[in-house]
Amino acid sequence: MTAQKQNKAHGQSPLRIALPSDGALYDSTLGFMKACGLTVSRPNARRYTGSVPAIPGVEVLFQRTADVTKKVEEGSAELGVTGLDRVLEYRNDEARASVLIEDLAYGRCEFVMAVPNSWMDVTSLSDLADLALEFRQEGKQLRIATKYPRLLRAYLYERGINYFTLIPASGAMEAAPAAGYADLIADVTATGATLRENQLKTLDEGTILASQACLIANPVLLAESGEALALARSIVELMEGHLRAEPYYRVTANVRASSPEKVSSTVLARPDLAGLRGPTVARVYNVEEQDWYSVSLLIQKGKLLEAVDHLRDCGALDVAASQLSYLFNGHSEAYRTIFGDDRR
Repeated sequence: MTAQKQNKAHGQSPLRIALPSDGALYDSTLGFMKACGLTVSRPNARRYTGSVPAIPGVEVLFQRTADVTKKVEEGSAELGVTGLDRVLEYRNDEARASVLIEDLAYGRCEFVMAVPNSWMDVTSLSDLADLALEFRQEGKQLRIATKYPRLLRAYLYERGINYFTLIPASGAMEAAPAAGYADLIADVTATGATLRENQLKTLDEGTILASQACLIANPVLLAESGEALALARSIVELMEGHLRAEPYYRVTANVRASSPEKVSSTVLARPDLAGLRGPTVARVYNVEEQDWYSVSLLIQKGKLLEAVDHLRDCGALDVAASQLSYLFNGHSEAYRTIFGDDRR
């Protein structure tokens, strides 16, 4: 019996999405879901299940951030949100957890290597390579404390650093060098403040991975149920639409001119301020005056005021701007990631 059929036999929802129940990603994930129109309903903080009222049939499973990848891989959930660093570290070699949307635009951090400030002569990865060789010649191993051994080991091997020992660690890893059980650390940091407070410095070329929240899926499990697949598509389309819309404002204005061609040519005199695909021009029907046109543009946030001034120079009145909620592309990239280019 397949996983989906077993779920139906036990009365489970057609689609389950695992979300972080702890750490920095908990509140930010709920905020992101809400911004996408996917507000999560959780009866109380002690409940580890919830729902997405906007899409009936979706069940939310709250899991430790470190466990989300495993839950998706084993089939306990079809979708999951977690840090990209967690996915790359914890997913198995069969890669049953596919990354659908690599950057959800929050939860940004870096996986970096940091050494004590007292190591005056060690400022780069090449310096560390020399130090590792010195340790080796003295019959010692460079000890690195980390909770991401898989990522760190691959990174060092690729750069010709082969002599080291990895010390499994969790919690306040920054204390490892001072406590004496490691020489340096490799850890995730958002601002670097904790490293600096503990007299540690990052190395040049010592950033192993730039990470952020991402959406993952079990494509094999999704392929077993058309209902689950349809629900998954609704979720990823709304997420993609929200992310694509975030940099843009819709600007509309009324312009008096002799023809729509005259309006468009005037606006297009500044192509950089003429919208994502150019201006949309439509006649404004007015009982008293017949030579007014409505202009609509999609403008990036950073150019909003420039665009307003440009429209004013074109003779525009009643300029209005509103932030987009969604901006959909001709197809869903995440959906194609699951099934290839022959699907939407």
